[in-house]
Amino acid sequence: MCASYGLGGGPHDLELTFDLPPMHEPESRELIAKWAREQRNTARITGRNARNLNPLIHAGFGAPRVDLAWWWIHIGGAPAKFAAFNARSDTLTTKWRDPLQRRAIIPAQWYIEKGQTFALPGDELFGIAAVVNPVPLPDGSTMLSYAMVTRDAVGAGASAVHPRMPLILARESHAEWLDPQRAGDAELVATVVIASEPLARTVTSIDATTAIG
Repeated sequence: MCASYGLGGGPHDLELTFDLPPMHEPESRELIAKWAREQRNTARITGRNARNLNPLIHAGFGAPRVDLAWWWIHIGGAPAKFAAFNARSDTLTTKWRDPLQRRAIIPAQWYIEKGQTFALPGDELFGIAAVVNPVPLPDGSTMLSYAMVTRDAVGAGASAVHPRMPLILARESHAEWLDPQRAGDAELVATVVIASEPLARTVTSIDATTAIG
């Protein structure tokens, strides 16, 4: 399930966009642009030795900010030994209850599933729900590790390829999802999944031969 996604680039050779706060702030724009150059606009799962960290929007240190984070939840300071890059929305309150208390948003313009690239109409920038575990580093700083939240696939495009798809958050859900004072519980999960439905149904497979402009 979804082992790659991107900002800019992709089949439509997109320019970077920054209209999910706080991506528009100068330090965030610089961080994301540098990441896009180094990683060729593509986020990939971070293995035990790789250091291809990816942009993540979170509020774990106060006001919302963008930091680079490790795409595979860490437990006890090390990457989990089980598959910890995707977290099902229907198991968040059981298997993922602790990380659910620390939530984030993955900015993306496309994702890949079964070799096909999916996007919103007009290649709109969107935010995918994520759950987070902090990782203490030897120098006293903290790195973030995360898992992408998935939901049941809906709509003719996504559901024809795989039974799961990323949980694309409605923009009106972003503030509540990021709020560190909001407990992660079944009500929150149900609310954001329901709100995501209209967006999820518009996701379509895109093709290099239909590149925009």
